[in-house]
Amino acid sequence: MPPLLRLIRVGNVAVSLVGTLVGGLVAAGVGFRIAPGLLIPLALAAVSTASVTAGGNVLNDLLDLRSDRVNHPDRPLVTGEVTVGAARALAVGLFVLAVAAVLPQLGSRPLVGVILLAALAALFSYEFRFKAVGFAGNLLVAFLTGAVFLYGAASVGNLVPLLPFALMAFCATLSREVIKDMEDAAGDVDRRTLPRTRGMGYSTSVARGAAVTGLVLSAVPLLYLVAIESIVGIMYLASVLVADALFVLSIRTLPEELHREQTMSKLAMTVALVAFMVAAFR
Repeated sequence: MPPLLRLIRVGNVAVSLVGTLVGGLVAAGVGFRIAPGLLIPLALAAVSTASVTAGGNVLNDLLDLRSDRVNHPDRPLVTGEVTVGAARALAVGLFVLAVAAVLPQLGSRPLVGVILLAALAALFSYEFRFKAVGFAGNLLVAFLTGAVFLYGAASVGNLVPLLPFALMAFCATLSREVIKDMEDAAGDVDRRTLPRTRGMGYSTSVARGAAVTGLVLSAVPLLYLVAIESIVGIMYLASVLVADALFVLSIRTLPEELHREQTMSKLAMTVALVAFMVAAFR
């Protein structure tokens, strides 16, 4: 993979872009038959989200350059494939693009600007202050994940339908972030993560509590958004039950098989994204 794509972590960028599109399509509720007047703002919001994600990843590598020399010696900044100066310019350009992409719609959809400012504040707070703190950093990462869906919904002017989906994404991400910290506890000597400050038992309770809350929320769209007796309702129920089962597996044996459970949580989030998308065809 070309160095610049590795630097921005193109896989993560693609997921955030798709999440924004899914958020907008679910909010519109017409499947792929979305009107051009909504499609263009949604596409620009997706570009904005992808730019924030890419810029955040570049900023992360710039700030972690010293530790990456030991922990990730193959990263482009460490190998010299991308210079520090070029990475700084790229990060600034990406953040400018993130704002510029949605400027035309800020007058008619001010919530887009509010969510963007909140996301940038959370991102910078995480990178410059809370990344080493632990649980506060977990909360910020979870917020950023949920905000991706709200951003897409705000761009089409219909935020309310996405609230339970954003909360589900927040809970799932929080659970996975805590599990990741549990897996890395032995090596996180310079971080005040939840497992290192409160122990594995407490961390297990938090990860399980967040996951269970997400499971409960997964039923909410069936109460007001998707009719359970409809084809879409049946498809949503089937796909969300698979995601829920995977989330249960991700917390069932905590803290015994942390790598497997963290991987299972990531798979569950992928299936949940499919379930979210089904709701767009209601």
